[in-house]
Amino acid sequence: MSGAPGSGQLPLALRFPPDQRLDTFVATDPVVLPQLRALVVSSPAQCVLVAGGANTGKTHLAIAVCAEAGARGIAAAYLPLASAAGRLRAALEAMEERDLIALDGVEAIAGRRDDEVALFDFHNRARDAGKALLYTAREWPADLPLQLPDLRSRLSQCLRIALAPLDDAGRREMLQLRARRRGLQFDPAAIDWLLRRVDRDLGSLAALFERLDRASLAAQRRVTVPFLRDTLGDLG
Repeated sequence: MSGAPGSGQLPLALRFPPDQRLDTFVATDPVVLPQLRALVVSSPAQCVLVAGGANTGKTHLAIAVCAEAGARGIAAAYLPLASAAGRLRAALEAMEERDLIALDGVEAIAGRRDDEVALFDFHNRARDAGKALLYTAREWPADLPLQLPDLRSRLSQCLRIALAPLDDAGRREMLQLRARRRGLQFDPAAIDWLLRRVDRDLGSLAALFERLDRASLAAQRRVTVPFLRDTLGDLG
């Protein structure tokens, strides 16, 4: 079920954005992608917790794992926990039939006792039923302001994956991967020019990439330094 913004429905499943796939994620640790692919195909199912600061790619991975599962015929659902805070039990009950569930942003419900109890109960039911669970959080369970010790304990038992911010080489690779996936001609010199002038967190780069992709398509031009100057003239 998915709902348009303002519809009152919870975004339990999405049409997963095509750029948010495992093969478009650039990881600083080479074990990250194999571990997440193993979550999709593992038997018995696993529980994985991905932790990292803002703009390290947690949401990308949560959505990518669901897309990977869907491509393999596995029923998956993605839920940003911030959207369900205060009504989490109802949201989770609607996901009971899915085989893989990605719950993005545990910190959003930390300190909300009713939501913590709902997540604890759901976690136990899902594990008993052999379902795969993927959590993301900005910090490890021991550092989250959780009120329920039992929930902290359950989350601490998950396989842990730590994400670190990308350096410029990683950001460059991310832009190149997205460009190749869309058939966008993006000159290497243009990528270097861009990274010297814009906010380099992943969210900002992804939004800027979308803008450049549309502009390139409309102008029927490859992305070169002159094209960037024409399109983003305020950056110099």
